[in-house]
Amino acid sequence: MLKDTQLHILADSDEHEIVRQVQEFFADFVALDPFHFTLNIASNQMYMLPAVVDPSSLLHFCERVVDGIAALFLALKRRPIIRYSRTSDISKRIAQEAAKLMYQQESGLFDFRRTEVTPLLLVIDRRDDPVTPLLNQWTYQAMVHELIGIQDNKVDLRNTGKFPKDQQEVVLSSEQDAFFKANMYENFGDIGMNIKRMVDDFQQIAKSNQNIQTVDDMAKFVDNYPQYRKMHGNVSKHVTLVTEMSKIVEERKLMLVSEVEQELACNGGQGAAFEAVTNLLNNDSVSDIDRLRLVMLYALRYEKESPVQLMQLFNKLASRSPKYKPGLVQFLLKQAGVDKRTGDLYGNRDLLNIARNMARGLKGVENVYTQHQPLLFHIMESITKGRLRDVDYPFVGNHFQQGRLQEVVIFIVGGTTYEESRAVALQNTTNSGIRFILGGSAVLNSKRFLKDLEEAQRIARTTTGLV
Repeated sequence: MLKDTQLHILADSDEHEIVRQVQEFFADFVALDPFHFTLNIASNQMYMLPAVVDPSSLLHFCERVVDGIAALFLALKRRPIIRYSRTSDISKRIAQEAAKLMYQQESGLFDFRRTEVTPLLLVIDRRDDPVTPLLNQWTYQAMVHELIGIQDNKVDLRNTGKFPKDQQEVVLSSEQDAFFKANMYENFGDIGMNIKRMVDDFQQIAKSNQNIQTVDDMAKFVDNYPQYRKMHGNVSKHVTLVTEMSKIVEERKLMLVSEVEQELACNGGQGAAFEAVTNLLNNDSVSDIDRLRLVMLYALRYEKESPVQLMQLFNKLASRSPKYKPGLVQFLLKQAGVDKRTGDLYGNRDLLNIARNMARGLKGVENVYTQHQPLLFHIMESITKGRLRDVDYPFVGNHFQQGRLQEVVIFIVGGTTYEESRAVALQNTTNSGIRFILGGSAVLNSKRFLKDLEEAQRIARTTTGLV
């Protein structure tokens, strides 16, 4: 939103009086997919720091988030009721600031006089689910971001190998790439088969283009050439990405690593988990970052149950991967340990969840690598059933839910993952009557999540000596 002072600057600069009118368009967010947006905040680590550490930077961070959320609702022409995650100070602060802006400071701007049911804005904290951004991914879009990196739907391949000029940066967008749209949420195993099918189709077309004999044939080929060229570019793009990822999976032994990660995230059994993590810490093929993530996942799961074995893993990590200090794992527990989280991350406090997990165990998961469901999945399930608890997710002010929800925006302070945006897209196909939109301050993979964690730890250490 333009401030009056900014309008004055504009007016003063308009010496020749050529500006006829000023219009505001609200687009202060990046739409990555139809149901997923981000604010691309560079200083994303701020959400982990208590307000006393750097009040002005935290204020700046919160204002940026509130601006982004406000722009989204102005673009949707809606004013939501707002709820937030009870244990998170920053979620509460952002929720209250957003409410103040929408219901007091700019109440006229947000008064759309709509007749539909008011949508819900739910502000939650990344630290309620620190597991999802630490996991390896096995569905196409999430996997590309985890292993190579996606920035605003672009993938930079310059550092991965020798590629022709036009393929050093490729676009992965469901808007203009039919193959990607059809496969972005599919398992890695199926992607290989589907790409092979695409290559076969392409070869058929290429073959028919080889026997150009008459002028007519040539004219036809020239007419079809842009499409042929586009198809050629698309085929080679996906073949390149899948080949590159297969190479990384093999080099880092990610099938082994990921199986243990999924066990840590989804199933009990502390003894077996300790043994599995220890074996991978001792395995020379496992990379430093994978060792760190395994110890973190173990620590989040068993921080209360096995402190002695946790210390053994800390020592093992320090000796095997000296560049990672155990302090980082302890900082993660301080940030996102069981005492700090809202919601039931491992589904073990709720009898219904325990029964569901048992049933899932009996049925057998179709894929051991994708059995994990993010906390967000369970939150959406609760919202759909009208069971999101007020004690865990209080309302701001005296604006409460009237009637059945039709639209819900969930904003994760600290960033979203593509595993979560996949959960939202799949939820939106179930015809529950509610459309979910997911947004966050950044889009995370494990590398970015750990970088934010390290940066927050560094700031906390230098400013307060607290850590």
